[in-house]
Amino acid sequence: MAEINIICQSNDFLIIEKPVGILVHPTKYQKEGTIVDFLVEKYPEIKKIGQQNRPGIVHRLDKDVSGLMVVAKNEDSYKHLVEQFQKNQVKKKYLALVCGQPAKETGIIDWPIGRTKKGKLVAVKSRKKIKFEKSALTKYRILRRFKEHALIEVEPLTGRTHQIRLHLKAIGCPIVGNNKYAKIKNDLGRIFLHASYLGFYDLEGKWQEFKSELPKECQQFLQKLKTSNLH
Repeated sequence: MAEINIICQSNDFLIIEKPVGILVHPTKYQKEGTIVDFLVEKYPEIKKIGQQNRPGIVHRLDKDVSGLMVVAKNEDSYKHLVEQFQKNQVKKKYLALVCGQPAKETGIIDWPIGRTKKGKLVAVKSRKKIKFEKSALTKYRILRRFKEHALIEVEPLTGRTHQIRLHLKAIGCPIVGNNKYAKIKNDLGRIFLHASYLGFYDLEGKWQEFKSELPKECQQFLQKLKTSNLH
């Protein structure tokens, strides 16, 4: 397992930087080598917190996404954090490199997410073309423009499955390395999506916020784009 950086720990919670390529909790396809395994080994007390197969886990990142996660260390903290996630009170921001460029410097993507008749998860403008639709809002801001790409800061205002990927693809700006929804060749070897900011209220009601820099491979990929723009 890749090294997992713990950037903050208190009596109530941990803040970790999840590396790319690691599952957060066991699934029917993979039982070992998860973030949960690391947590239980290093903090045995977490084993009794929350759900049995995902102790301490109040939210997750996909296997191919890196960045910040908060983990509960006791039951009170677990319930407190879960409630904030359910009410969309937790503030999360991501850095994403997309192919193409959004038309506006900032904006909110307000496209519902649902499934097609074949069961494919999609985001569409029309609320009559998909089943079991759920409203979804994603705020974005362009940080830097390149010749054929843009680095953007993305803030999901709702918590739908694959919301960021689906919304960015829907506006014609798929994320680099987003092979599930847009097969775009690149030499990055991963999706360029990183959870860079996390904010929430602790048990005392104090706002806590944390930031995480892009992983080295993403920084190096950006540097290549900068260099190619000079030619």
